[in-house]
Amino acid sequence: MNTADAIVANEDRNASFLLTPPPTATAMSVTKRNGGREPVDLNKIVRAVQRCCEGLHAIDPMRVATRTISGLYDGASTRELDELSIRTAALLTAEEPEYSRLAARLLAGYIAKEVAGQEIHAFSQSIARGFDVGLINDRLLEFVQTNARKLNDALDPSLDLHFDYFGLRTLYDRYLLRHPHTRKVIETPQQFFLRIACALSEDVPEALALYRRMGNLDYLPSSPTLFNSGTTHEQLSSCFLLDSPQDSLESIYQKYGDIAQLSKFSGGIGVSYTRVRSRGSLIKSTNGHSNGIVPWLKTLDSSVAAVNQGGKRKGAACVYLEPWHADVEEFLELRDNTGDEARRTHNLNLANWIPDLFMKRVEAGGEWSLFDPRIVPEFTDLFGEAFELAYEQAEKQGKAVKTVPARELYGRMMRTLAQTGNGWMTFKDKCNRASNQTGKPGNVIHLSNLCTEILEVTSADETAVCNLGSINLVRHFDEDGYFDFDKLGETVRLAVRQLDRVIDLNFYPIESARRGNLRWRPVGLGVMGLQDVFFKLRLPFDGEPARALSAKIAETIYYCALETSCELAEERGRHPSFADTRAAAGELQFDAWSVAPENIERWEALRARIREHGLRNSLLIAIAPTATIASIAGCYECVEPQVSNLFKRETLSGDFLQVNRYLVVELKKLGLWTPEIRDAIKQAEGSVQGLAQVPETLRAIYRTAWEIPMRSLIDMAADRGAFIDQSASLNLFMESPNIGAMSSMYMYAWKKGIKTTYYLRSRPATKIAKTTVGEAAAAVAPSDAVACSLENPESCEACQ
Repeated sequence: MNTADAIVANEDRNASFLLTPPPTATAMSVTKRNGGREPVDLNKIVRAVQRCCEGLHAIDPMRVATRTISGLYDGASTRELDELSIRTAALLTAEEPEYSRLAARLLAGYIAKEVAGQEIHAFSQSIARGFDVGLINDRLLEFVQTNARKLNDALDPSLDLHFDYFGLRTLYDRYLLRHPHTRKVIETPQQFFLRIACALSEDVPEALALYRRMGNLDYLPSSPTLFNSGTTHEQLSSCFLLDSPQDSLESIYQKYGDIAQLSKFSGGIGVSYTRVRSRGSLIKSTNGHSNGIVPWLKTLDSSVAAVNQGGKRKGAACVYLEPWHADVEEFLELRDNTGDEARRTHNLNLANWIPDLFMKRVEAGGEWSLFDPRIVPEFTDLFGEAFELAYEQAEKQGKAVKTVPARELYGRMMRTLAQTGNGWMTFKDKCNRASNQTGKPGNVIHLSNLCTEILEVTSADETAVCNLGSINLVRHFDEDGYFDFDKLGETVRLAVRQLDRVIDLNFYPIESARRGNLRWRPVGLGVMGLQDVFFKLRLPFDGEPARALSAKIAETIYYCALETSCELAEERGRHPSFADTRAAAGELQFDAWSVAPENIERWEALRARIREHGLRNSLLIAIAPTATIASIAGCYECVEPQVSNLFKRETLSGDFLQVNRYLVVELKKLGLWTPEIRDAIKQAEGSVQGLAQVPETLRAIYRTAWEIPMRSLIDMAADRGAFIDQSASLNLFMESPNIGAMSSMYMYAWKKGIKTTYYLRSRPATKIAKTTVGEAAAAVAPSDAVACSLENPESCEACQ
């Protein structure tokens, strides 16, 4: 029986997918990619699917092949048939995760055909074609031409086997270079990774080492680095932090221009507006009164929406404001869905830059004074005791514009978080006290970045910049199934060198960014896939073993990063502002947390070495959200727990079904991966907690973010924080937010020394509105809810 006959023989088993090929199939023809036509060969279709199934034992290639054949019509293109095979495999992912691997392999073949169809058969040819059409720069072209044989031979297409469909689809749709006119990709995934490695390396051995890490998905630079490395506009940095515009028309409009230029080349923006005068403030030059910060932010909102990074990513910015600013209440309303649209900014993100004094007043139930920054301009550049003295003195002098109960304002912050997820809580004093850059008076951190993981000094003359990369932790296991700390150290050393090189290669859209980055040379090395590590080791996310492992991983990364930066300082010189840093005096991050690391002798030796030779980089560690690169790597984001065991993910590349493959393996072993169980998980919105058939130990391991106490996430973040010299994007999760629980949760985070928090994640949005606007808000006034939760913190369900 030939292959085509086997298809018909399998009709009953594949009834849901098979439409019997028409009797005239042999008379049909297909249109090839070169425009030629040839008779339909059913066996060829089947073989194309079967070739991609090697090592995938849980799937049936005939199901994909028969659906593809059912789409046949006379003149159908081979491209259409390939796309149908890919979509069919992807749709079966919910039933069996291995189909995602099959879809990825089919897509890899599709991409290879698209590239080869343009007479591109080697890596060096891909680079040459990119140069010819104006995409690749002279430096990369020369490097590749000089080393073409070694680089071409190093390319390993088999590394494509590591991809899941979602990851490879994301790479294909958004990252691979495309011909500017035909829009066809001119590089395969491995040619893409080798291009990035060559662009970021000084010699062939370094390039090949970095390529192997990226090709194996052990480590990935951030999206701007992936988008732009080796191109004619090498803007490789992820984050830009701009100090508040000065309180003048000229400065405000200059800041608009700076933000637009940075956003154009894939930068995420953080900007403070604390220096700009509040509503009602006197304008001496016109003898009129200011409209405050809201109209200026409305203009910024429109600009951010307009500059959308060439369609690759939406423009994104976060505005920071200190809670003593007299416009803070209007600021907290900017993302509301009701009210005057002229005073709403739906594209901007919002963050509160909160001094300790405010949290102390909230805890004590005290009053909080609001000021016009025109009257107290010194506040913005003060933190800690100096800020508290100046603030209390200004209160005594009667300079306040208004006084409100601190808990009432805090409650308004909680409502904004509950209703919009925005209005992130970031803590000014801990950020400054624990920063290596603030060792000298006058060096002040005024804000964080778009995603709250970057903390760097800014001023009118310096825009802070950071380039990012993340280690895929789940790719760091040895052959015996243990976490491989030696391999982790090797990856850290390679990554730090790559990130440091980006500083010198980078295209800086504005001069103040170049100036600040070359002075401080900060980098942000992060991680992703921590949840995968816990699944692989069968550890509940909030258990003590998981917490200890998380802290040890963080300590190892920080140590190896410092060691590498010190080596770079010996080789190439310390960064120009090293004398201004805390490290110059022997202070390291864990000292600011009063934490004693393991193997203190090793740390003391490194401390002495840093004092002697300095560091190449003022900052080294930052845990970014990794939303897109984690998708490419096929792992869970940064250090977060999973949000569901089964869910649909909506991205710019389309909608993708995501299934917890670790859970599927466990359920298969128990004979529980059945249609009934799958339906039950779907009905439970991806939870397995209500499935009595699933053993309790597995239910504990496979809880979702909605089922893990937030106290454990905060505790783990604090343990990790002692070895993170910048910060981490810490999302918190609450299925049905209420002000009392939230107020206790964020108070707990502040007391644990957390520097910054990110989104408050909740579901569904309609339920949030009902809870916060209806039941909860109607039952308890905001200040009463805050008081209740602070006086009885153990009652906070989110932190238990």
